[in-house]
Amino acid sequence: MRFLSGISTLAVASLLSGAALAQDVVKIGLISSQSGPFAAVGRQMEGGVRLYIQQNGDRVAGKRIEVIVRDDAGVADQTRRLAQELVTNDKVNFLAGFTLTPGALATAQVATQSKTPMIVMLGATSVIPDRSPFIVRTSLSVPQLAYPYAEWMAGQGAKSLVTFVSDYGPGIDNENYISAAFEAKGGKVMQKLRVPLAAPDFSPFIQRVVDLKPDAMFIFVPSGGIGVSLMNQLKERGVAQQGIKIYAEGSMLDDDTLNSMGDTALGTVTAHTYSAAHPGATNKAFVEAYKKLNGRRPNIVAAYGYDGIHLIYESLKKTNASTDGEKLVGAMLGLEWESPRGPVKVDPATRDLIQNAYVRRAERMADGEVYNVEFATIPNTKDPTRGK
Repeated sequence: MRFLSGISTLAVASLLSGAALAQDVVKIGLISSQSGPFAAVGRQMEGGVRLYIQQNGDRVAGKRIEVIVRDDAGVADQTRRLAQELVTNDKVNFLAGFTLTPGALATAQVATQSKTPMIVMLGATSVIPDRSPFIVRTSLSVPQLAYPYAEWMAGQGAKSLVTFVSDYGPGIDNENYISAAFEAKGGKVMQKLRVPLAAPDFSPFIQRVVDLKPDAMFIFVPSGGIGVSLMNQLKERGVAQQGIKIYAEGSMLDDDTLNSMGDTALGTVTAHTYSAAHPGATNKAFVEAYKKLNGRRPNIVAAYGYDGIHLIYESLKKTNASTDGEKLVGAMLGLEWESPRGPVKVDPATRDLIQNAYVRRAERMADGEVYNVEFATIPNTKDPTRGK
């Protein structure tokens, strides 16, 4: 296996001449954010890819796997340009990665025109797979998690809810889907609060929640410093002590940053499709191997990258390493396996994964680290807005 990036790709490519050698290689163009504000996400994704290939070898059905890494810095126009270059100049057989939804959407037409399978490992906007018949997604969609999570909240006895989200695309999506699912179960959304994306002082919004006295509040803000600030302010105001249950979207307590939050995160209930503390031998082996290779705990994006390469390998096995895009996508449909996150299956109707969602609570474990410990499973979730 070769991981190639930047100018080194061109240097190596000049040596790989000859039709026979070219036919012996399957090229994967991995586009992710290796610099800029989303670099940590890109590193987790690439870490999962590297681990899978290390464990499973760099040859599939007699062909060598070559991964060409490109950095889009989180800029959608750059994502599309890199994809076009990878298809046209590097002759890749797969496009993969995609840290952000805009980059995935911008690249869809490239995949369609070139008939190149495009494995989306992160972008969560529902419509992404609908933009090209060559897109298969190994992450999740926002409504796939939001709908069952809201239904679970209602099932815990919450009759009234306030949504509390950052005022940008993912926050608004979560607000809409959580509200729709909660109200469909007979609950009442008392107010939809949108907070500025860069707002360290949440006190006016928190006071509004306290004044409304809902049974529960749903939170979505980006992981990292903003999330830590919000959790501290919620505790300072004693929101939970006033009988208001706090439920957060899972990426707010991401495994890559959770341990650094310390006691601030303890007791927080979230939902997502993976935790580094997910029980079972498959995940235990994954976490140990990932830490050894990458020097950090894997998060959900590492699992998405790991599963994305698994999907590529299995499609190549089924097609005897054919590089025909339509055959490869067809081979992916209906594939199922035991992922580090649990059982998953490619839904033939949507080209998304059918997967479990888990409700978790942040707890300090015996090793002294903080993990999201699963205590409820919502099985076999699908995006209820697609595939009908």
